[in-house]
Amino acid sequence: MTADFDPADVAGFRGTTRLSGARSLRELMSAWDRKVFHRVATRDWPGAHPMLPRLSHSANHGLLWFGAAAGMAVLGSPRARRAAARGVVSLGLASLTVNTLGKRSVRRARPVLDHVPLMRQLKRQPITTSFPSGHSASAAAFATGVALESKGWGAAVAPVAAAVAFSRIYTGAHYPSDVMAGMAIGAGAAFAVRGLVPTRSQMPSPGRPHAEVPCLPGGKDVVVVVNSAAGSARAAQVRDALPLAEVVECRSGEALVAELEKAAANCRALGVCGGDGTVNAAAEAAIRHGVPLAVFPGGTLNHFASDLGLDDLHDTCRALASGDAVKVDVGRFTPEPGSGTRPGIFLNTFSLGVYPELVRVRERWSPRIGGWPAGVLAALRVLRGSGPLEAEIEGRRRALWLLFAGNCLYQRVGPAPSRRWDLADGLLDVRVVHGGRLPGVRLLAAAAAGPLSRSPFHAAVRVRELRITGLAPRTPIAYDGEVTLASGVLLVDKLDEALTVYRPLLPA
Repeated sequence: MTADFDPADVAGFRGTTRLSGARSLRELMSAWDRKVFHRVATRDWPGAHPMLPRLSHSANHGLLWFGAAAGMAVLGSPRARRAAARGVVSLGLASLTVNTLGKRSVRRARPVLDHVPLMRQLKRQPITTSFPSGHSASAAAFATGVALESKGWGAAVAPVAAAVAFSRIYTGAHYPSDVMAGMAIGAGAAFAVRGLVPTRSQMPSPGRPHAEVPCLPGGKDVVVVVNSAAGSARAAQVRDALPLAEVVECRSGEALVAELEKAAANCRALGVCGGDGTVNAAAEAAIRHGVPLAVFPGGTLNHFASDLGLDDLHDTCRALASGDAVKVDVGRFTPEPGSGTRPGIFLNTFSLGVYPELVRVRERWSPRIGGWPAGVLAALRVLRGSGPLEAEIEGRRRALWLLFAGNCLYQRVGPAPSRRWDLADGLLDVRVVHGGRLPGVRLLAAAAAGPLSRSPFHAAVRVRELRITGLAPRTPIAYDGEVTLASGVLLVDKLDEALTVYRPLLPA
């Protein structure tokens, strides 16, 4: 005799089996959690008591990581500053995810502290739910974000992040699975930020095409002119990295230009250490004498070196040793004959309007109060007291607050133009902020509008040359951080692939 077969009974049995399996897995994980937590709590960890509770407390609200980021930004290279910024943004995303989703979706009670020695316990116990660990998420997010941009700084930060994560178990604040989940969320946040804002190694290599240059290991036949404003420490670093090179320190101004001319005429490669204005003068000498240029970042911002992927002098030394270089475009501005203005070049930007005055005020105050405070003071003063500039651009009379011409197209990462991915595209990136009331609002609107847009405030186009006429006598113009005066007519155009610059083909 056979029993009746009911498919519903089979489905119910399968559902019960699945529920039982899930419950068993949770129970297994809970048992593992308690077992590991008990072992950590009852084991003696030599030297851990003076350090781990304090380390755990210092990471409250991300203060430890914000302090680390500030130190990296102040003391480190541009790569370190990028790594610090990426770490902070990753931390912010991880904290947001933990506090809005993680803590509210799994309301797990904190561990019982019966087996945790009193001397290990935190003075103020957390009141939020246990799963996941916010401290561990922040630590992993910051460390992963830093490592994605700079492996060296990542290796320095990772042990501290691991110690913070372990301290949460050691002090009895979290179960091990809370910490593991928090670290997974933190690492995921760092990779999510990288998906939105690529790291330098993910971006296309700037500068093309490849140029044939001599391999000069140790700086053989290289003359490096160091702007004394960059500091004697920079000159010492260059001498240590390139023992065969001739290193000359010189003050800025006419003496620097003369020294660059002399060096370019007597070397196989011209090296320069300084800011963008110094590099501009070196580029003129290198083009005139037909020698390649080796740029060693030595200024405050180093825009040109950064866009080449040169974050420190070791990047340039590697390129000299391997003989790797690229050809890049050079911007040029040419005044009308008899105007009294000397023609010049620009590697980064050329501008008219409020920016030249801002540069002039900033340079006046920076020796007294420092570069960044001077820049803020200059912006406030210029935007409050300046009026729009009158000029004729391509045959049309305009009132404008700012005319910006970039040597090659600037890309956007965030609201403002930041860097160039191609330094030989043959184009000028021209942006105009029209005249009118509220210049600060107009400049901010232009920054947020993007690289190629048109609005009542802002216009942006790509051109090969730009003709500007009707400039009032002694109108200030800025190029690569330097300021000069012009009047009448200016032609702004490009010299395609005019400069050869050493840069490594592969990242370090």
